[in-house]
Amino acid sequence: MKRSLAFLLIVFLLLPYPALAWSESLLDELQVEGLGFVDLLVQGEFNRAAAQFSSPMLEAMPPGDPGEKLQTIWSNLLRQVGSFKRKVGVRTETDDNYCAVLVTCEFAATYLDVRVVYDRQKEVSGLFFQQAQTVYEYEVPDYVDQESFTEKEVSVGDGKWALPGTLTIPCGEGPFPAVVLVHGSGPNDRNLSLGPNRAFQDLAWGLASRGITVLRYDKRTFVHGEKIDALSLTVQEEAIDDAVLAVELLRGFEFIQKDRIFVLGLSLGGMLIPRIGREDTEICGFIVMAGPARPLEKLILEQVTYLLSLDGELRPADKEQIAKVEEQVNTIQGPELSPDIPPEELLGFSAHYWLDLREYNPPEKAKELERPLLVLQGGRDYQVTEEDFDLWKEVLGDREEVSFILYPHLNHIFIAGEGTSIPAEYYNPGNVALEVIDDIGGWIKSW
Repeated sequence: MKRSLAFLLIVFLLLPYPALAWSESLLDELQVEGLGFVDLLVQGEFNRAAAQFSSPMLEAMPPGDPGEKLQTIWSNLLRQVGSFKRKVGVRTETDDNYCAVLVTCEFAATYLDVRVVYDRQKEVSGLFFQQAQTVYEYEVPDYVDQESFTEKEVSVGDGKWALPGTLTIPCGEGPFPAVVLVHGSGPNDRNLSLGPNRAFQDLAWGLASRGITVLRYDKRTFVHGEKIDALSLTVQEEAIDDAVLAVELLRGFEFIQKDRIFVLGLSLGGMLIPRIGREDTEICGFIVMAGPARPLEKLILEQVTYLLSLDGELRPADKEQIAKVEEQVNTIQGPELSPDIPPEELLGFSAHYWLDLREYNPPEKAKELERPLLVLQGGRDYQVTEEDFDLWKEVLGDREEVSFILYPHLNHIFIAGEGTSIPAEYYNPGNVALEVIDDIGGWIKSW
């Protein structure tokens, strides 16, 4: 069906810049900016998005509040293409004076390229919505044998918070060891879809090809986000409760070895492994992938600083943004933190969320598990770094049942790359590295 897409078109004004090449570091930074701009549209932060417009763009817009105009454009677009689903790719196109960041997005009815155009002052000078030139498809990794397993749709829990999931079962008589996959932060689907990449599907299919049953499921915030009271949400409801229910579900299948059920947590899921283990003392063992060992708010500040510093310099606006994040981190860590403080002053989370995590030290709590633990870390991970990995080793390094593996060339979702890691690389097609699949599979079978 032919659709007339709503779009905002600003005529470029030829500014007196010399013909300069765009450095690789600057292109990386602008990709980060473009991805963040799309996030603002999706989150309804139209005033913050419009604050990035250049003066010529503001002058060329229709009269009225820029944020309200941008909201109208976005609302009209959604009426034509349906709800926003996810970002699936990012790339750049340049000429002498402008850099266009094209963020490919999946909507309910189609794929679009959101084209965010930056000038040499790193301000938004153009915004377009156009049919996507490239649709990224999931690439099945070579280490997967799709003839060696079957899949079964299941439900984790029941009632109000039931979650759809997929059980990947090796072919053969069984019974098989099994592992539950627990997400990181954000409303993630069961595959951990990020652009064209599906890290949890890689893990499920790769491990099932090696004789291990895997349960993955859509996260509660992905399925029931509209029903969740954000002001009372803690990690207990966000992740822990459902992970425990997933383990209970596995115990009900005859083809599962009841005494060889493991839990794998990525990022926030890895951070919460000690609490999951405390809830269910019969879990055989645990895998922590890129699990924070430090306070979450400290990592957020570190990530913001890292991303704003990609081009090697901090602009006054960057320093102001970092200062605001630091102020909120101080509030989170301070004695006056209370439910009366709104989430927008607490890095977007409620006071209940932060109070629940206060004084929580994952490696120290992991000492209480006294069960097998495998800690994995990517050396190119800027979200959870080697500093966290070293803290896990410092606290647990003398335990015979704990193993550690560092992969120098892997990023936060354990996909290989080179050079400085940036968010845009998550939208380049790739798969969880073979060595990670083999290491996890071999470790599980050793217990």
